[in-house]
Amino acid sequence: MGHQAYYIHPDLKLSSFDDKFYKADVLFEHHLLVWFISGETKIVQGDKVHWFGAGDILLFPRNQLVTVINYPKDGLPHKSVVMHLTKSRLTGFYAKNKVDVKQMQPPKFHTFDQHPLLKSCLASLIPYFELKESLPDTIASIKIEEAITILRMIDPNIDHLLANFDEPGKLSLVDFMEQNYMFNMSMDKFGYLTGRSLTTFKRDFKKVFQTTPQKWLMDKRLELAHYQIREKKRKPSEVYLEAGFENLSHFGYAFRKRYGYAPTEIVG
Repeated sequence: MGHQAYYIHPDLKLSSFDDKFYKADVLFEHHLLVWFISGETKIVQGDKVHWFGAGDILLFPRNQLVTVINYPKDGLPHKSVVMHLTKSRLTGFYAKNKVDVKQMQPPKFHTFDQHPLLKSCLASLIPYFELKESLPDTIASIKIEEAITILRMIDPNIDHLLANFDEPGKLSLVDFMEQNYMFNMSMDKFGYLTGRSLTTFKRDFKKVFQTTPQKWLMDKRLELAHYQIREKKRKPSEVYLEAGFENLSHFGYAFRKRYGYAPTEIVG
């Protein structure tokens, strides 16, 4: 059946994956508060890997690159409730709740395990999903404001994330690309995250790396995969997603073209 997403409100959805797994490199426009109901989730952020299971609650910051891989487990689909904490809604909230914001560099996602108050807040949305009817904005606003209030009670420092409405500033291309080359993002998004227009991003990239972004990204991803297979003794099927490839056959073709042999032929 694949992926199903049912919205009871533009900012509230129930997401379900029935396939063997679902992988995506994601960049969220808004903060997302996620409650995992069933299944298992693997999140890769930089050189760190995190696993989450049924009952865990996670806050994804906006404008952060992560790889998300969702797996069904124990005969159940991967299912989660997702709440969008949009800029407009947070702006309204903090207009009534003034705070002094400190810069967080870089923002990271927050985990809340199975906190009973957050769980109760998000679980209260399930009957609305079961009714399969749209949720009035007045009720949605109450639910979202409740969640924000609970987050602030659990973690007083969360204001520095939620009340920071700055857009990405101009970053070092070398530092940013070396940390994020494995993410499958459009050139537009790479440009946005480094504080550049697409034209400026391509121009600056060529000046710094003496090649195109597409060629540089392919070379870096293949080098990472080669290292993981040869030095870490991992299988091609275990590394191609983390290296930024969408499917195993395309990875194998690109690898052979670059190195002259298949990834399965590597001898450590």
